[in-house]
Amino acid sequence: MNHKLSSLPRARFLLNAGLALAFAAGCEAGAADLGGFGTGNNNPGGSPPSDGGATNMGGMGSGASNDGGSTFVTGGAGGQNEGGSIVNPCGTKCGEEELCDGVNKGVDDNCDGTVDEGCPCSGGQASSCFKGDKSYLTAEYPACAAGTMSCTELGTWGPCNGGNHATPEDLCFSENADGCHAINAVPFATTDLLDGTGNFSAGADTSTFEVTCPLGVDPCPLPTGTDYTALQSGEYTVTYTKVDGGVESECTFALYVGAPGLRVELGWNFADGPFDLDLHMKRPGSGAQWSTGFSASNEDCMYANCRADDFTSGLGPSWFPPANVVPDPVNWYEDPDFNLNSCYFAPEDGGTWSSYSQGCHNPRLDLDNISCDASETNPLNGGAFGFCAPENINMDYPPTDQWVRIGVHQFSHFTATTVLPNVKIFCNGALTADLGTLGFNAPFDWTSAEAGNDEIWLVADVLFINDACSTTQCIVQPLYADAVAQTPLVVQVDGSGNAPNGPAYPPLPP
Repeated sequence: MNHKLSSLPRARFLLNAGLALAFAAGCEAGAADLGGFGTGNNNPGGSPPSDGGATNMGGMGSGASNDGGSTFVTGGAGGQNEGGSIVNPCGTKCGEEELCDGVNKGVDDNCDGTVDEGCPCSGGQASSCFKGDKSYLTAEYPACAAGTMSCTELGTWGPCNGGNHATPEDLCFSENADGCHAINAVPFATTDLLDGTGNFSAGADTSTFEVTCPLGVDPCPLPTGTDYTALQSGEYTVTYTKVDGGVESECTFALYVGAPGLRVELGWNFADGPFDLDLHMKRPGSGAQWSTGFSASNEDCMYANCRADDFTSGLGPSWFPPANVVPDPVNWYEDPDFNLNSCYFAPEDGGTWSSYSQGCHNPRLDLDNISCDASETNPLNGGAFGFCAPENINMDYPPTDQWVRIGVHQFSHFTATTVLPNVKIFCNGALTADLGTLGFNAPFDWTSAEAGNDEIWLVADVLFINDACSTTQCIVQPLYADAVAQTPLVVQVDGSGNAPNGPAYPPLPP
């Protein structure tokens, strides 16, 4: 089943800013603020709000302006003074130094065009980041978008890549949205790329599109005419070329692809297969054993119990109330915007999900990749030996203050070739971890001789919490057998198809 998806409003809670308004946060490395800053500062003149000391009305309460320079103590976000320094961690004014933790993570605190330089992190962690005055990352400045930074081998944050920033080279706050501009999509949905060309495409005799996929998205889907279907989250770069009156010209714009809540994507070296790896997500806070399919349980979402058909047969996990009002965790939720029900567009189960007319289940496995054709470039050609789409598990409305553990089972290994699993973890569309081929001193690989192909890789623990600014943040803690050497942690599956949960969950941050 396929539905055409036009570009979504950039003020949506999950898809702005590469992707989500997720640039500040964290009590520790690996956290990302998912709440955004509401309506933000209204500065029609285009100069940075920090220059004028304007009040930011965003955040989780009313802002306030403190002209006298005294400490801002009320509960809302956006407090400032006229002296030029930050007086409230939830405020927006540029300060004198770069800060690393809490709501300052991923923010260019001193507005020097570099984010969190020298700040510590752990291998495999990633974070949203925004360069320049963070108050521009609001609905009032839809062209402004966060990028992504990754932890380097030195244990510090690398450069902020992608996005569109409040810096002299980008000037996102003054970008003309009538020309080529960024657009948004949810995974699996088909987007009309022409929506990103604005009036630049007017009068074109011919139009062509080229798309560059995010790092690690391989194979990269090709566009079909003006249509594009991205199966993985991330920031895609679209190059549009037109011929008008015999004159050729081009522009580039971003396609931001993301989904709400927690989304985990599992890929591997498809061209070297076939392999059959299975993605697993543990019930929040559960210490129960992993199950591998022969012993499916309510504690573990995976291929044998978390597909669309499983929720009519009674096998599907039931972790939350059957019906409620989001953002409380719920089993089923249908977004009023049809296009945001991403499961409806899933290559394998989309028709089944949409036929229930209940929206998407929380959690769910949208796609189970057993075999595929790595040379196939059309993402709509699914099924056996179709396009190599990654497996993915989603929990659109995760609870707060409960760790969620992610695992990968090597179900079968049909060849002697090494398989290289890679897991990307996204929180409200923002990449927060990239583990497997990255995040280790050496890439994690499974060979056919290891443990009779019956191990589970314990990937990471994920936590959603509310921070001091009343925004939701996501912390990803990679799991290692040796944290210093950054070696992967694997557990053995027993004869009953079960495996131990692994180490105790980390304590909740203070």
